[in-house]
Amino acid sequence: MGFPTRNFSNFFLFFIIFFTNFNLIPLTESASDYTSLVYKGCAKQSFSDPTGVYSQALSALFGSLVQQSSKSRYFKTTSGTGQSSISGLFQCRGDLSNADCYNCVSKLPQMVDSLCGKTIAGRVQLQGCYLLYEVAGFAQISGMEMLYKTCGATNVAGSGFEERRDTAFSVLENGVASGHGFYTTSYQAVYVLGQCEGSVGDSDCSECVKSAVQRAQVECGSSISGQIYLHKCFISYNYLPNGVPRRSSSSSSSSSSSSSSSGTGTTGKTVAIILGGAAGVGFLVICLLFARGLMKKHDDF
Repeated sequence: MGFPTRNFSNFFLFFIIFFTNFNLIPLTESASDYTSLVYKGCAKQSFSDPTGVYSQALSALFGSLVQQSSKSRYFKTTSGTGQSSISGLFQCRGDLSNADCYNCVSKLPQMVDSLCGKTIAGRVQLQGCYLLYEVAGFAQISGMEMLYKTCGATNVAGSGFEERRDTAFSVLENGVASGHGFYTTSYQAVYVLGQCEGSVGDSDCSECVKSAVQRAQVECGSSISGQIYLHKCFISYNYLPNGVPRRSSSSSSSSSSSSSSSGTGTTGKTVAIILGGAAGVGFLVICLLFARGLMKKHDDF
């Protein structure tokens, strides 16, 4: 006698329902936004380049920076000679892998060209990296000068949020020194991140981040999120009572430059995999028991 039609239908229905629910367990995280544009800063003056010497120096500079981004998260160099030389640097966020850093930085030369053109200095900041260049003799600015800010539209005044945020900020100010320029942590659902330019020492980095924190407190007030970019450092904070949104990276984050809270995404992914594995084993056991029951019924016929 053939396989019982009713039992086969029940098995098929169970299979569909189970795997519909099983696929809801996140084994991978959503796509990262580290290459999205944050801001651009372009000098008002363009360089005169009748012989093409500046263009050649700039092209060589960009090529060197992109090449180094596969090996390091920070690199500074100069291209050209004398008054036609151009200095530049790139820096990636401290939790990006080398592959992600390269992917981020490799997008910047074209963006600089389209956003700034042939200006004597320019800076383009993405979520995960930035690139800066300037011709010889360009006027320098203070490392504490604010370049850009953004504050969330939602406010949570009167809920104890500012006290929690300021506690997280206090930990961040000390953490960037011990983390040698990069640190991320959280306190009661307030997630903070800070980073300084690679050439800044630990003590100066802490002072720069402290200045950025003070700007955030004044500029953003009770906003649930904010980003403050100074010339030599930046900070960001987010109030996420429901936890950190999942993000993906082509490889693991740097363990030497982040606090224990930076592993939140990895922990979530690990738990999801464990749950998926457990569910898979459970499903196999159920299938075996179900098949055993069908075989027993079949023998009875």
